[in-house]
Parts: sequence; structure tokens; C-alpha cells
Amino acid sequence: MSKAAQDIIIRPIITENSMDGIADRKYTFEVAKDSNKIEIAKAVETLFDVKVSKVNVINVDGKLRRYGRFEGYTPSRKKAIVTLTEDSKTIEFFDGMM
Repeated sequence: MSKAAQDIIIRPIITENSMDGIADRKYTFEVAKDSNKIEIAKAVETLFDVKVSKVNVINVDGKLRRYGRFEGYTPSRKKAIVTLTEDSKTIEFFDGMM
């Protein structure tokens, strides 16, 4: 059973570090924990109509946070850094951020 592209790509990650990667055609997304590199590449290609050359995946553990006298962990998540090919067009959503 294949997943929809919208279920794989959860949201873009907008940080200073991820914005620096845009010059090198690298875009960062939060993705579903059970997705793999091939699914992520296909999802980005269908959603944004671009060509993906490679995908790097990082599992991010939740951090310990305190709320008054209580403490707990923030949710863990999965990040994907997607590199586009040289002849691919850019992702318009990120162009508005620059």
C-alpha cells in the first residue's frame, strides 16, 4: 500500500541553517517516521514538480523539557535534506523566504 505524498512530507523546516542550504539546492523537510529515502524523493518530486538527486535522512530524538515542576520529552521526528539536480527548477515556497 503506497502512501500519499502529502502524508510523507509533513512540513518544511525553516531555520538559519536550512536557509543556508538553499544556495546549494538543498531543502529541509520534516517527514513521516516510517518513510524511506525513495518514498521521500518521489513525494518531493510529485508535490513540487522538481528533480531530486539525493536524500539525506536524520532521526531527531526528542529533547528533555521542563514545565514548572514537571518534565517530559518533546516528540521525536524525522528530517530529510533533499538535494535537487542542477537542471531542476527551485521550490517556489522557499524562494519567498529569501
